[in-house]
Amino acid sequence: MIAVTGAAGFIGSCFVRTLNEQGYNDILIVDSFEQDDRWNNLVTKKFRGIEHPEVFKRKCSEGIYDAHDISALIHMGACSSTTERNAEYLLENNYRYSIAMAQFALAHDIPFIYASSAATYGAGENGYDDVSVSGLRPLNMYGYSKQLFDEWIIGNGLEQSVTGIKFFNVFGPNEYHKGDMASMIFKSWKQVHAQGHISLFASDIAEYPDGGQMRDFIYVKDACKVMWNILQSKQSHGIINLGTGKARAWNDLAHAVFKALGKQSDIRYVSMPDSLKGQYQYYTQAVMNKLQSSSSAHRFMELEDSISDYVVNHLEQSTTRYY
Repeated sequence: MIAVTGAAGFIGSCFVRTLNEQGYNDILIVDSFEQDDRWNNLVTKKFRGIEHPEVFKRKCSEGIYDAHDISALIHMGACSSTTERNAEYLLENNYRYSIAMAQFALAHDIPFIYASSAATYGAGENGYDDVSVSGLRPLNMYGYSKQLFDEWIIGNGLEQSVTGIKFFNVFGPNEYHKGDMASMIFKSWKQVHAQGHISLFASDIAEYPDGGQMRDFIYVKDACKVMWNILQSKQSHGIINLGTGKARAWNDLAHAVFKALGKQSDIRYVSMPDSLKGQYQYYTQAVMNKLQSSSSAHRFMELEDSISDYVVNHLEQSTTRYY
C-alpha cells in the first residue's frame, strides 16, 4: 500500500489520480479535512482508506505499520502558505512531522519522496542550482521550514536514501481550495470572468518591467508524471529541482489565459502590498541537470499548452473540473 500524505490537497490528489491511471488503487489517504472543499479532490479517486495525519504518525511510531503495510511513503502534506506567520505551526507541520515520516520510511527501508520547495532559494542570490542546499536564504518562514528539513536530511547523511522535490510554481486542477495560495493562472481565469481584465503586480525594480517578473511555472500533470517516474525507478534522487528549467514572465501567463478563453488581452498593473515587499521573488528558474540526467527525465509541456489544457479542459468544464 502506498501512503500519500496531503493526499486531499493540490499535488497530492493529482498524484493519487496518476497512481489510479497506472492501475494502482492500493493507496492510503493521509490528510485532515478542514472547512474547505478539498474533499472534492478525492471524489473520483480510488483508494483503500483515509487516516488523519496524527493517527498515521502514531501508528508509524508504535509499530502498527511496517514495510508489510506501507510499500512507499509520498509525503506531500504540509502547510503550503508562504504568508503564514505562525512559526511554531510551520515547524510542527513542515519540519517535525516530516522528520517523523522520514524516520519511519528509512527504518523500514521503503521509498520516501517528499515535497521541498523553491521557496528555499529566497531571492536567488545564490542561484537555483540543486547541487547544494547550504547557504540558501529563504525570504519567509515557510521557505525556512522547508530548508530546515532539507538540512536535516543532509546533516544526517540521508540524501542518497530519499528524494526531496523542490517544487517551483506548480499550477493546475485541484488547487481550487487554496485561496490566496492558488496559482495566478486560476486567479487570472477568475478575474477575466469577473471583471474582464487581469491585474498583475507592478515592478519595483528597474531591471524588470511591469508584469516582466519571471517564474518557472510547471503544470501539475507534468509534476506528477515526474513523481511517478521517480517512484517507478526505485532509486533515490537526493534533493532535486522540479520546474521546467524555463522562466516565463507574468505577462506571458496572462496572455495565455486570454488566448485560452478566446479573448483579447487586457492586463492592468497594481502596486504590490507592503506585506509582500522584501519577500517577493522577481525571478526563479530551476536548474534541471540532476533530474534530466537521471532515469526520471521528462519533456515538459510549453506554458501556453499547459494553460490551454487547464482552462479549456478543467476550469471551463463542470464535469471534468477536477483531475
